[in-house]
Amino acid sequence: MQENKITHLLVLIVLLFSNYIIAQDQSVPVVSYTGAPKKYEIADIKVVGVQNYDPSILANLSGLKVGQVIQVPGDEITTSIKKYWNHGLFSDVKIVASKIEGKQVFLEIYLTERPRLSEIIYYGLRKGEIETVSEKVAMMKGSQVTPNLVNRAEKYIKDYFVEKGFYNTEVWIIQKDDTSKVNQVILEISVDKKDKVKVQSLEFEGNEVFNYVKLNRAMKKTNAKGRIRNFFRTKKFVKEKYAEDLVAVIDKYNEKGYRDAVILSDSVAKNDDNTVDIKIIIEEGRKYYFGDITWVGNSIYPGEFLGEQLRIKKGDVYNQKMLDDRLKNDEDAVHNWYMDKGYLFSQINPIEVKIYGDTIDLEMRIYEGTQASINNVVIKGNTKTHEHVVRREIRTKPGELFSKSELIRTIRELSQLGHFNPENIVPDVQPNEDDGSVDLIYNLEEKANDQIELSGGWGAGMFVGSLGLKFTNFSVRNFFNGDAWRPLPTGDGQTLSFRAQHNGSYYQSYSASFVEPWLGGKKPNSLSLSVYYSKQTDVSSSYYNTYNNYNYYGSNYNQMTAADVDDSKYMQVLGVSVGYGKRLTWPDDYFSIFTQLSYQRYNLQDWDYFIMGDGSSTNLSMDVSISRNSTDNPLYTREGSSFSVGVSFTPPYSLWSGKDYGTLYKTSISSDENEDVRNDAKAELYKNIEYHKWNFKSAIFKPMDTNRKLVLMGKVEAGFLGYYNKNVRSPFEKFTVGGDGMSGYSMYGGETIGARGYQNSSLTPRTGYSYNGNMYTKMTMEVRYPITLQPSATVYALGFVESANAWAEFKDYNPFQMYRSAGVGLRIFLPIFGLMGIDWGYGFDPVTGYESNPVHKGNFHFTIGQSF
Repeated sequence: MQENKITHLLVLIVLLFSNYIIAQDQSVPVVSYTGAPKKYEIADIKVVGVQNYDPSILANLSGLKVGQVIQVPGDEITTSIKKYWNHGLFSDVKIVASKIEGKQVFLEIYLTERPRLSEIIYYGLRKGEIETVSEKVAMMKGSQVTPNLVNRAEKYIKDYFVEKGFYNTEVWIIQKDDTSKVNQVILEISVDKKDKVKVQSLEFEGNEVFNYVKLNRAMKKTNAKGRIRNFFRTKKFVKEKYAEDLVAVIDKYNEKGYRDAVILSDSVAKNDDNTVDIKIIIEEGRKYYFGDITWVGNSIYPGEFLGEQLRIKKGDVYNQKMLDDRLKNDEDAVHNWYMDKGYLFSQINPIEVKIYGDTIDLEMRIYEGTQASINNVVIKGNTKTHEHVVRREIRTKPGELFSKSELIRTIRELSQLGHFNPENIVPDVQPNEDDGSVDLIYNLEEKANDQIELSGGWGAGMFVGSLGLKFTNFSVRNFFNGDAWRPLPTGDGQTLSFRAQHNGSYYQSYSASFVEPWLGGKKPNSLSLSVYYSKQTDVSSSYYNTYNNYNYYGSNYNQMTAADVDDSKYMQVLGVSVGYGKRLTWPDDYFSIFTQLSYQRYNLQDWDYFIMGDGSSTNLSMDVSISRNSTDNPLYTREGSSFSVGVSFTPPYSLWSGKDYGTLYKTSISSDENEDVRNDAKAELYKNIEYHKWNFKSAIFKPMDTNRKLVLMGKVEAGFLGYYNKNVRSPFEKFTVGGDGMSGYSMYGGETIGARGYQNSSLTPRTGYSYNGNMYTKMTMEVRYPITLQPSATVYALGFVESANAWAEFKDYNPFQMYRSAGVGLRIFLPIFGLMGIDWGYGFDPVTGYESNPVHKGNFHFTIGQSF
């Protein structure tokens, strides 16, 4: 009985459980994979499991659409799943049928999003290496971490250090969950660079023409360690660079006529101390010479003319590199004669038509083609500079014949503007031989070139602070356009600058200038305007008595307070100038002429530090200068030259005034006259300043290596201040030579000439406390090498030798009596601050009459906003 009850109970439980299962099965669609596939219409698509993406966009990625008829099971679902996997953004993908009603199926796409990057932690690298590697890896916080991204990061890191000579670098990347953030991970990147693989020994076999030293030098990227001559050259071993060096060895043989030279074999043996031994076996072959050179296919230029331009004669050593350079690569290459006349599609192919003994005859087969006309000239990247400013500098204009020289000149002109990164101005030339046209695309990269000057200088026993603003791409026509102020109206290439110098109450100076490089917008004629004002006051008698110091060059002026200043003793200067410049076409269009009319008014009252103490002087002068500038880059010049010769002159008042200047001069210096009489004579003598002043400056730049990085600069400059009447010599506009070339202030319109290795103004002759440099000569030679040439900063190192001197009288001038120096320096150009520099110079010669100058001792020089 009891057993029957238990049996009945079990049957009841089984029946209830079976009903539950059946109910559950009725809510889940059953898809059979054993029978024939069935077709269903997609009624709905739902994406679940992802929070950071729009579900509708993710649904579209599947390729499935509502209303689409698919087979279940079938390829459509499989293809959709593959698409999600291929995107690499998800770690799990499922597509299920949530419901089936008749012939309609409801799909749910389950996606599991890959984790996002929370932080990267590097181990085994220095700070600078971390910054460089981070730029190469380019993984941003918040980006998804995919296997491809991790593998790419590992490859980039390894490749970077292999290039640096760490050939055995190992990289481990570990992914850890960030417990403080949902679905985010931390990547721990451990780098073991190991030691650099270096070249222990380098052996050549079979070489007779070149000795070991020359071949080792040819392998610029691979050379044996431990040799003094290779101290400044890399000793690391990198396979790619080694392969390039093997080609360089053969090229060296080819340049000397050994066109058959080959490397029979080479071996690289690795040592236990992480070095390698290299052995290279060479077969040099015989030396060849150029034979007859004939020209075929040429109709534009005769063969004799092309032969003259080639500059290779029969009997010259056969040099394939020189042949290629003279045909295509040099600035005056033969092919450029065709390119400059529009024959963009022309070709010159040298063919070896006969080899007999050691002589090779060449046939220059020329395909001249048709002339190419410029179709479109497109300017890109000028986000700040207006297009008309760029276009007016472009010499390759639509409708004209293509010219390679004009293309190169355009690059130079765009570089000289200063608004674009000169290192990245590379035109995209797109020829179309079918219609004989060419499109030119100038891709530009704007760079910031407005400048702030915040500097200080030491002069006349005091420190003078300077604050300047220079806007080099200003736009006057948009001054009243409120939308153009971002934060200033820019884009028209005009220059607007302001500058203030101050030393408390003792000295102050203010100036403003404006330059329009294309007056009227039609021709490159410039207009410049400037105005300036300065005032220097004297100290009170109580200050003199306190310090018992009447020396103008004393050091106590920086200790003054406002109470120590005597405003009744002063020197004021007010000046205005207007200039006009014009680009010339003869002798060539690198020449320009500039004229300027200047007016200066000097007012002095009870001023004891100058040749005259009371009165006013007027300086009305005309400046005329002719210059030529063919330099390629204003920031880091590699080649080209610049020179200028100019004269500033005033009217020769003494020729028509009728005054007895001889008597006035004698009275002004006579000890028999009282001070008032002398001052009156000086005031009359210098009422109208007269002089003629000549300046000459020239510089030439030449690259010294094939990469055009190492640059040699030579510079010569000279100046002369003359007079019309020996009794009326100008006390203004003189030259002060020595030191860094920076002036704390300039009260007397003089020029400050730097001469490194010596103290400021120490090479200038004096008359009393006044500098009296009426002539100077300076010669400089520099070797420069760039450290970085990025738009954000241009930095280069330099070494220099220099000589300079100044003289008071022409009869004392001696170009061989120069003060010599040598040293090293660094130049940094930051767009917002301009050019800054530091130099250390050693002066070799003692300075006569300047005891405070440290003889045979180095001097540091700091410069801002100028170049020696």
